[in-house]
Amino acid sequence: MKNKKVLFLTLHTFSLTGGIEKVSKAFAKTLDDLKTSAQIQSYRVLSMYDDEPDLGYVSQGSFKGYHGKRTTFGLAAIKEGLKANVVILSHVHLLLFARIIKILKPSIRIVLFAHGIEIWNALAGWKKQMLSKTEIWAVSRYTADQIIHRHGITASKVKVLNNCLDPYFKLDESVSKPATLLAKYGLNSNQKVMLTICRLSSSEQYKGYDLVIECLEQVVKIYPDLVYLLAGKADGAELARIQKLITNYNLQKNVILTGFITDNELILHYQLADVFVMPSKAEGFGLVFIEAAAYGCAIIGGNADGSRDALMDGKLGTLLNPNDTAAMGEAIITTLQKEKHESKVIQTMCFETFGYSQYQEKVSNLLLV
Repeated sequence: MKNKKVLFLTLHTFSLTGGIEKVSKAFAKTLDDLKTSAQIQSYRVLSMYDDEPDLGYVSQGSFKGYHGKRTTFGLAAIKEGLKANVVILSHVHLLLFARIIKILKPSIRIVLFAHGIEIWNALAGWKKQMLSKTEIWAVSRYTADQIIHRHGITASKVKVLNNCLDPYFKLDESVSKPATLLAKYGLNSNQKVMLTICRLSSSEQYKGYDLVIECLEQVVKIYPDLVYLLAGKADGAELARIQKLITNYNLQKNVILTGFITDNELILHYQLADVFVMPSKAEGFGLVFIEAAAYGCAIIGGNADGSRDALMDGKLGTLLNPNDTAAMGEAIITTLQKEKHESKVIQTMCFETFGYSQYQEKVSNLLLV
């Protein structure tokens, strides 16, 4: 592997803060560390939409952002791809460039990260054909199964590489709730707080936050001053739907729609929450689950998708039928009754399983193949 030259192509790496972008950052950092330790000869990261890199994750000379200039990016990707031994794609939308590189250099090794819904949906014929010539790194067993069954890909071509915590994550010993957020939301330190973090989109309603709102009618009978923070940017149609749902269930005092929150505030929200709940039905992996666990949250997730990998088949949290709101309400009540000291066990287990050093070792092993 020491002679390997790796090209990593991304859409966004540093200019957005979604799950795929976080995966891209961690992987870019992995390549940088593998280069520093002389496990690979060189690497390049080309990003179609980024401007400047975060030099904590990549070296200056190894990164180039193309500011949305797709043609310029494409030409550079092909040129660099012909110099590389391995071309790794962060997203299926980059498959066209890999196809051209493969035609010009048939011996090239092509690897595609597969996250979730972006690759489950129907694909053009040429994309399915290209997938059969591509090594796929799926973020969960569920994502791997979806690719195999929906696109007829040979199982041996699909490897599972779970996502990891940020390379700079450190275990936090603090158990107190952040005073800044208590003040911001008008809460006292004894109030129970539930949290969901996701994009509120009319095209991605599978996250299940609407079902959480429905089951709150059951929960607030036991915890009348409980607050549910639903955090994330919302489109207009979905915001209106959720606000109507809150009104219908008379939960205006219990549900707070926070809107978009920054990475710095994200950490504080995890520390504020007693329970993180997201009963998704089509989660590729669920990076927010391991982030929540790393900050000591008790977790409730769905048992029908990639959440099972993130929650270690129930070791990191409660898995349940995402459509069963009665069971969800009961699980929330039971979880809220547990002692907070259990969070240390969750934190440690999460860090030991999804920490950056473990991820780096897995990537190194996959590249050695």
